[in-house]
Amino acid sequence: MARYGMVIDTHRCVGCHSCVISCFMENSVPEGYKRDWIVEVVSGEFPNFRSEIRSERCNHCDNPPCVFVCPCGASYVEEGTGTVLVHNEKCTGCKACIAACPYDARFINPAGFADKCTFCDHRVKDGLLPGCATTCPTKAINFGDLDQPGSHLHKLMHDRSVKSLKPSAGTGPNVYYLL
Repeated sequence: MARYGMVIDTHRCVGCHSCVISCFMENSVPEGYKRDWIVEVVSGEFPNFRSEIRSERCNHCDNPPCVFVCPCGASYVEEGTGTVLVHNEKCTGCKACIAACPYDARFINPAGFADKCTFCDHRVKDGLLPGCATTCPTKAINFGDLDQPGSHLHKLMHDRSVKSLKPSAGTGPNVYYLL
């Protein structure tokens, strides 16, 4: 059993949007919608300020509120990977999952179902990395099994300070940011 996740290096991300474009193309995301996006946060005061650029997406949570509120069972956690996915054909487009997600990571696809990042599960099942991780020119996006001891992700998280977004939401996010 794996628990897939991402570790994104905020020192390497330059905000080029390569991940966004790659996702758009790889997953046929409808124009005007995004499964991932770039955020820039500046904190502090001059001359002591910090700028952070990061790629955000669904956090594929261990405790996903989007799954628990789905009245038709369309949102689910993939057995064996922990990836949060949507059965498009079961989704009624009620938007309960959108309201429940603290990361604003979902949208209603014009075809009528909830849509979001899937960690490119179709690629991962073929032994490939998600499109965003493959095309990131600075190698800021790292993907793998968070539970694999000694893995590249474990090394990255051990060697640097790390954070997740909105930990107080209690969702157990599986996307981490290196500071």
